[in-house]
This record gives sequence, C-alpha cells and structure tokens, in this order.
Amino acid sequence: MKAMLFAAGLGTRLKPFTDTHPKALAEVNGVTLLEHSIKYLQKSGIKDVVVNVHHFADQIEDKLQQHNSFGSNITISDERGEVLETGGGLKKAAQYFKDEDCFVVMNVDVLTDLNLANMIEEHKSSDAIATLAVMQRESSRYLLFNNEMTLSGWQNNKTGEKKITREIDSYNSFAFSGVQVLSPEILNMPFDGKFSIIDVYLHFSKTHILKGYDHTGDVFLDVGKPESLKKASELFS
Repeated sequence: MKAMLFAAGLGTRLKPFTDTHPKALAEVNGVTLLEHSIKYLQKSGIKDVVVNVHHFADQIEDKLQQHNSFGSNITISDERGEVLETGGGLKKAAQYFKDEDCFVVMNVDVLTDLNLANMIEEHKSSDAIATLAVMQRESSRYLLFNNEMTLSGWQNNKTGEKKITREIDSYNSFAFSGVQVLSPEILNMPFDGKFSIIDVYLHFSKTHILKGYDHTGDVFLDVGKPESLKKASELFS
C-alpha cells in the first residue's frame, strides 16, 4: 500500500520558523514532523510514500537523504515551480496511485493516535471512494454528513458560507482531521492547477459515496502554530 504526505505548504502559521525552514522540519521532542508522519504510516505497514515539496524543498530532500528516508521508500513530487495546494498536489502525483486498490493521504503537520489500520479496513469494506477522518471538535470549517456519515456538504462558520451537495433534513458537523483513505476513482478530478482537495470531495459527493470516519476521542493535534508545537511535545512524549 502507498501513501502521500502533503509537505509543500508555506506554513505561514508557524512563522518565524518557516521563514527559514519548511514546516515539515518543525520538531516535536527532537523529532521532525516529517519523521513522525513517516513512522506513523510505518505502524500500518505503509513504507512507499510520496512527499510533495515546495517551500525550502532542498531541506526536506537533504533530511531524507541524511536519514535514509527513515526506513521507508520515499518518492518526491516536486512542486518547486508552484505550490498546488492539496488537490493540485494530489493530481500532480496521481500517476503513483492509479494502480492501487486504495491509498492514504495525510497532512505532514497532523499528529494523532488514530488507528489507521482500522480506518483502511473500513474503507475497503465500504462502497466509498473516499473515507475522511473527522472529529467532533471546535473548528472554523466543518464537513457536513447525513446520519449514515455520507458526505453531504461543507460550511465555514466564520463567513457563513455553505455548500450543500446532498439535500437532507439535518446535517451532522465534523472537523476534518487531514487524514484520508482514497480509491483511485478520486484521481479523475475535473480541476487543474491550484485547488483544495475539499473541492474534489464536494464535487464527487454529488454523485458518489464519500464517508466520514469518526475518531472523536483520539489524541489529535494540528501542529500549525508555535504554541501547538509546545502542546504536541506534552501529548506525544
């Protein structure tokens, strides 16, 4: 099985560290987020990993070379010319996954004890083309699901913007955890250039089944700000 790590972002919330480094090399207890993510995937037997790079790409490549890719087989998806966001980044790397039954995609700045192996099995046993890890937690943006945890929309609580893809009586709101198990059908996305993977999910949710995997109660941290790095050092000792 293969996976992709999104590591190309500018990491603006982690300034000033990201003025001179990529966010993937921020450290929690002396271990980079890049290594944490690679080792996390290894726990589920995933050692073939695509890492996209843009911001200080050379530093990520050097780190992988110095540490023999932390025991995994790493392929670089080079976005030095232009950062493509999550959707564009996946589309650029699509060739690596087209022959897979399914594959994992996750953000490099996510730390969690989510049971990924269970999530993969749930995806395989369903008819979903995407299974998205979600939680009941405070967030400015939410994915909306019906009672069967089928993706039905998205909303931004700050702006009031809402995108409904399936009309139902009531919606259950969950925050996206940045971890997903995908089937190759998702790679046939009708977008080009720079775009969010959420746009892809909302597009397909009109005609296909995309499921939420509720892992509320698991340890989870989006390591996007300097203060979250401090909290991460306590949670992931």
